[in-house]
Amino acid sequence: MKKAVILLSGGIDSATCCGIARRDGYELYTMSFRYGQRHYVELEAAEQLARYFNVAYHSVVNIDLRAFGGSALTSETAIPKNRVPSGEENDIPVTYVPARNTIFLSFALGWAEVLDSRDIFVGVNAVDYSGYPDCRPEFIAAYQNMARLATRAGVEGRGVTIHAPLQELSKGEIIRLGDTCGVDYALTHSCYDPAPDGGACGECDSCLIRKRGFEEAGVADPTRYA
Repeated sequence: MKKAVILLSGGIDSATCCGIARRDGYELYTMSFRYGQRHYVELEAAEQLARYFNVAYHSVVNIDLRAFGGSALTSETAIPKNRVPSGEENDIPVTYVPARNTIFLSFALGWAEVLDSRDIFVGVNAVDYSGYPDCRPEFIAAYQNMARLATRAGVEGRGVTIHAPLQELSKGEIIRLGDTCGVDYALTHSCYDPAPDGGACGECDSCLIRKRGFEEAGVADPTRYA
């Protein structure tokens, strides 16, 4: 069975990647990060999803991105609520975490090489992506090239492929796709500023994109709101 490393945040996109990889016959190795995020409840969602998908191994990596801050997700900066994105490419919100996807993919790349896996799945999206630069197709293409150059496996012709199957899909299309792959979205968490009991705020960028996605998909929203 082919092995796939999947970056599993606990949200809709990464859960859908798990569903796609399982559908395509991969043995799943999931990786999550405790990086100092204020919405750490997403790690509980990731663990539930890992059990749901019966993954071969679920790894939770501890790193401290609060060490250099720069994001509302790793500091006490207020999370924007009911924000209307301008649509401009340089409209990067304060919830952007500097270099996060670069760091996460680097951990996944190292683990894939140890596992002798040639496939990494990441749920980045260039449509409903909140303006984050490390979710764009150009970034994934550049990282793919770097991965071939930076690893022993790549030099030996056994390079890893970075799969970003949701890149050009809207959130509604992602949810419909995941629904056909048997994803249980009630297990997922998206909110950047959850209540102490884990309930979603319903007003941050991520909650608004999530709500719109379920409406567009015509699928009942299972989210528990505060």
